[in-house]
Formats: sequence, structure tokens, C-alpha cells
Amino acid sequence: MIKQFFAVVFAGSLIASVHAQEAPDALVQQVTEEVLEIVRKDKDIQGGSTQKVIDLVDKKVLPHFNFPHMTALAMGKDWKKATPPQQQALTHEFKTLLVRTYANALTGYKNQKIVYKPFKMNAGETDVLVRTEVLQPGSKPVQLDYSLEKLDGGWKVYDVVVAGISLVTNYRDQFGQEVRNGGVDGLIASISAKNKSLEANLAKAEKK
Repeated sequence: MIKQFFAVVFAGSLIASVHAQEAPDALVQQVTEEVLEIVRKDKDIQGGSTQKVIDLVDKKVLPHFNFPHMTALAMGKDWKKATPPQQQALTHEFKTLLVRTYANALTGYKNQKIVYKPFKMNAGETDVLVRTEVLQPGSKPVQLDYSLEKLDGGWKVYDVVVAGISLVTNYRDQFGQEVRNGGVDGLIASISAKNKSLEANLAKAEKK
């Protein structure tokens, strides 16, 4: 399930420039289509250039995701066991893991179609759900829901739910086991090792 999960979750990384004064659903559609258009036309990305995708993700995504909130959700009750420096390290490593995973999935994008579901938001709401669906040739449609919160700096994405499975809570059991086995520092080391492995794999793929 995890491979299918990340094969489509890249779409969550495309909702980047979500500003407080604009409707979240309109911006999800606008920015998603803008970035997908770049992916479709960029020969380097279509050729498998993960570094170029990482640069795209860095530019369009990172400023608009609430990674501390995402990491806290992924950690669950174990988040409070971490010291502020450990929380900072966890957030950095988890962010790196998600970016590397997004980049890897986005290089595999071909011509999936995104369908945007009707959206309702009450006046004054600060936590919303934007629903979309990914249509894939030869496969069943996959439901993608984006959780966004309105902060002082604008709307921030704090979770992506694929076919009913939350991106952040999908890690909770795994992270909890790591904390039980090696404490918070053990979890940090484990995520760091995964990131180094992903980076090495991406570098190998780049050379082919």
C-alpha cells in the first residue's frame, strides 16, 4: 500500500502558493495545474532528473507546508517526549524524507488527470479539507484529500489523505516502534539513514 500511497501523494506537494486572502480550493487547482504543466514540458524531469524535481519542490512547496505540525502528528504522543532540539531535528529529517519521496514519485508522473471536488468553506473557518481525485489509466480513481490550516502567514498544508489513509499518521506506528526500541534519538537516526539511502538511490538513478 505504501508504494501506491506515494505514487499518487505527490499531488499533495503541488499545492504550494496558498495565500490567506484566496480560496484554498481555487489555489489548489491553479498551482497543481501550473506545476504539472512544468513537469509535462520539462524534458529533464521527463527524463528522470530528480534533482530538478527536488528544486521544484523546494521552490513551490517547502514555504507552504507546516512541517512541525506534520511531524508532531506523525509522532503522536511521543512528540512530547522529544526535547526542543530533538523536535527540530525530527522536523528536519521528516521534511527531507517527504521531499525526497515526493521528488521520486513526481518523476514518474505521466498523464494522470486530477479532478477537483466541490468545496465549501464557512466564513471564518481556519481548518479546511480540499478534496480531489486522481484518475489513472487502467486503475481505479484514487481519492486525495488535503488538510489545510490558516496561520498568520497564510494557508498551510498539514496533512494529505490518500484513499482514506493519512500521510502523517501512516508513519505513527513505525515511528512509535522506533521510539520504543531506541528512544527519540534512535528515531532521528533511523529517519536520517532512510534519507541517506533515498539520496543514494536517487543519485544512482540520475546517472543512468
